[in-house]
Amino acid sequence: MASDTPDIVEATISDLHKMILSGAATARSIVEAHLRRIERFDRRGPALWSIIALNDNALADADALDASFKQTGALSGPLHGVPVLVKDNYDVAGMPTTGGSAALLGWVPQKDSTAVAKLRAAGAIILAKTTMSEWARGGIDNINSVLPGFARNPYNTAHATGGSSGGTGAGLAASFGVVGLGSDTWGSIRNPSSNNALAGLRPSWALVSRAGMIGLYDARDTAGPMARNVRDLAAILDVIAGSDPLDPATAQANANMPASFSSLLHAEAAKDKRIGVLRQAFPADKADPQVLALMEKAIADLRSIGAIVVDPFYIPDFTKYPSRPHPQSEVRAAIEDYLAKTGPGFPKTLASVVASGKFHPLHEVGLKLAATAPVPQDDPYAKQLEADEAAMRAAYESAMSAANVDFLVMPVASHPPKLNGDRDTTPTGVTTWIASGLHWPAATVPMGFTYENLPSGLQIVGRPWSDASLLQIAYAFEQATQHRHAPTL
Repeated sequence: MASDTPDIVEATISDLHKMILSGAATARSIVEAHLRRIERFDRRGPALWSIIALNDNALADADALDASFKQTGALSGPLHGVPVLVKDNYDVAGMPTTGGSAALLGWVPQKDSTAVAKLRAAGAIILAKTTMSEWARGGIDNINSVLPGFARNPYNTAHATGGSSGGTGAGLAASFGVVGLGSDTWGSIRNPSSNNALAGLRPSWALVSRAGMIGLYDARDTAGPMARNVRDLAAILDVIAGSDPLDPATAQANANMPASFSSLLHAEAAKDKRIGVLRQAFPADKADPQVLALMEKAIADLRSIGAIVVDPFYIPDFTKYPSRPHPQSEVRAAIEDYLAKTGPGFPKTLASVVASGKFHPLHEVGLKLAATAPVPQDDPYAKQLEADEAAMRAAYESAMSAANVDFLVMPVASHPPKLNGDRDTTPTGVTTWIASGLHWPAATVPMGFTYENLPSGLQIVGRPWSDASLLQIAYAFEQATQHRHAPTL
């Protein structure tokens, strides 16, 4: 007999399906259990504030799945009954999309983004939209949005969730959903995954369609999955990856992905993979000693599971290619591309957003600069950045080939998650700009905890279309180390 209160804390996709197939739970009881948990902890208790809007149709969607299961005795798809948290820069039909901006309050698209449509077709239930940094311009946290407040880290609520997908990160860590969608332009999946002890993937550029998603800089924008474990991460990627005519950049995706990412995961998957430790990204004199200790242990653990570790691995021209901000022209182009698709009464330009005054004060300077930027084709900074990043890729490729290295590892950040509101006092040590500047994929997996129960993540970077291998290494590392534990709420 189905339970009205299934145990959904830390539940995996497999756990939920076992409950449903055995009759121990229904899709409705699973959704209700997650809604109760959100009610208990998102605005009350620790007040995580990770949810911006609940899906009013979630229970009806669950009932439809239960009716189908009762009739056929079979699951409707690989994600049957799985509650999903969606970052609020993805369109979900019938739910508001704000991109974290008050300027879009009231905008309700009538069509799903491609990623969301694929999730629904696989049987997933869109449970809620999650908070994010305004226009995804956050980085270290998501306190820079006025909607509805800001998400707090469930492991230590005084500290940052990571930005800009911080709401998805905090919500998944707190078991408000089972898996989630984030987006990563400059680290916005990897930072919150690291800060919330999650597995996350910045996929290869255009492996996953960005149609129906508010972007920030097309050449760096990626849509991707977040989860509490690597197997569930791969299961989501299996569903959302692939070519999409609505995002022409994805034309080569089908030809560069396996039939199934999940089927390639096994405990020995890291054996003989050649991994370079990019210590230039986290020099000891600029890193926190506790994070460094976790990284040293992670390197030893990679060796213990059969990886061939080259340590240190050196990029001769590393300092020639520092972190470079997005071109303001590209930011304007990406945001205005989405604004053009909104309904009457909503701003169609960044200049209109600025004129409305509906923005967080932290973004005033940046928004004004972007609002007056030229088109990318006429922007000398954008052209120079494109050339510089091509040279950066060549430098990394050359060094990796010379050392016979296929993957790079480093911490997602060489310092623990920052205190909420600390934007200038202490360093972040964030290294996510490297994969973003290279336009390469990168996976994140928990590597332990530092001061006051603060999570830290290992980052694994590979060349384009190496997503399956990145997930294999992350899975083997996760299975050998089992670092993740649930937050105490």
